[in-house]
Amino acid sequence: MGTNYVFSLQPTFTQGLILGQLSILVLLVFVLKYLFMDSTKYPFETTTYHPRINSDSIMRSQKLYQTTNENGLKKEDESAEWLNLLLHQIVGTYRSKLQDDLPGPEGDEVARKRVEDYANKIRPASFLDHIVVHSVDLGSSAPRLSNGRRVPPQSSDSPEIEFDVNYVDTVSVSLSTSYLFNYPMALFARLPVALTISLSLFRSSVTITPPLHTSPAPTLTFSISPTFTLDLTTMSLMGSRAKLANVPKLHDLIQHQVHRVLAAKGVWKVVLPGLATVEEAKQEVKNEMADAALS
Repeated sequence: MGTNYVFSLQPTFTQGLILGQLSILVLLVFVLKYLFMDSTKYPFETTTYHPRINSDSIMRSQKLYQTTNENGLKKEDESAEWLNLLLHQIVGTYRSKLQDDLPGPEGDEVARKRVEDYANKIRPASFLDHIVVHSVDLGSSAPRLSNGRRVPPQSSDSPEIEFDVNYVDTVSVSLSTSYLFNYPMALFARLPVALTISLSLFRSSVTITPPLHTSPAPTLTFSISPTFTLDLTTMSLMGSRAKLANVPKLHDLIQHQVHRVLAAKGVWKVVLPGLATVEEAKQEVKNEMADAALS
């Protein structure tokens, strides 16, 4: 019988190599689990990190936009001022309703709770822990329309109006959660993540299509250009004891996902009161999608 065993009472080079590799692997597991990750359910209870918005960069963006708008105003821009005023009032109404018409901290808390409930409703529970929203800023401005123009209609019965849209505001959300690692066992470790996401700039062209006279569910359609510009500012912390700050890949991932969602839902239909119901409009959208799939 041969005597070349992997393990023996006398140390060999093979044994040293295997033990060295195993020790490195074990050390790596302990570093990841106990330095960057966390096994507690509420990893942010012992940290004072609550990201705040960098208001200086937002104010610079707003100032630059306002300067450009005032100095480069065109005649066609002026014709949209009444529409911008109306749009500002509409957005302000939605903002107020999200706060239950409550001013100050009370209204902010109502909006925060609603955003938190919605975020946890849509989160993938298999790999993302409960989301805690620390603060929400609903902003104070509204998208600004300019350069209204009539574009060649897709059909003779549907004239279309196109506007250029710029939106710069202080809209932001600060939250914390944990990424769940379920390998090699369920809830093996948690990677705490804290984020502040704020809007820097949204720019696009928007096409407004009035309803067809013969439509069974008349709606006013708004669609954004597929080549829109979206700039987000992201501040992040990852890890439990050792923290990784402002990871570029995380920013790219968030911006890509938000961009993808907006592109996928780039068409909004507004039901005209007294002419259709929301359910009828949804059914018409389904019929249009079915027709498009068959063609």
